[in-house]
Amino acid sequence: MRALILFLLLLTCACRSPSSRAPASIALFDGTSLRGWHADVPAADGDPGLAPSFVARDGLLVSQGSPVGHLITDASFRDYRLSLEWRWPGEPGNCGVLVHSSTPRRLYGMFPQSLECQLHHGDAGDFWCIGEDISVPDMEARRGPPETWGVDGDKARRIKNLTDDSEKPRGEWNKMVIECRGRAITIWVNGVLVNAGTDCTTDHGQIALQAEGAMCEFRRLELTPL
Repeated sequence: MRALILFLLLLTCACRSPSSRAPASIALFDGTSLRGWHADVPAADGDPGLAPSFVARDGLLVSQGSPVGHLITDASFRDYRLSLEWRWPGEPGNCGVLVHSSTPRRLYGMFPQSLECQLHHGDAGDFWCIGEDISVPDMEARRGPPETWGVDGDKARRIKNLTDDSEKPRGEWNKMVIECRGRAITIWVNGVLVNAGTDCTTDHGQIALQAEGAMCEFRRLELTPL
């Protein structure tokens, strides 16, 4: 009888084991190639020989800054935590991480429909609404008068982050964590909560990195399902 009870306990533990394990992280960058991604660079439409905006170099994923465009995952995701590190090897400038990306070139013939998590130097963690929208508790203070809000053109698409002192000096590695859970999106920069929104107008999509004027280097791009 004791042997039977022990057997049943072991069987129960074995059955529970897979579901009790934390979900495995997925490496979005393999360190040597851009496998799993594709570039959308409008200037390349008429010039297939144009120098690439994104390259894998020395174990890093590099956004060269120009020609402007986006590097987009082939796969679509929902309910995840995205962790990545970035730095400015030269003059800091503009770049971004776009989540819930869908329709290509939705804005200005370049930006895909998405919710941008800003990396612009000094503004890391801002939300930018690109054909999608999101709400924060103190929206008017951080976005302006409601009558100016929108997701296209010259509308107030920027939702300011909660702190601008979370970034490290030029040349040092920064870490951003973006959690997309349902229709909520939360951003941390170097362990500091910098933005949190709810009621996003979508809850899934591709992930994109920008080339928008300044060279930016990325490493340790990992996605963990929630």
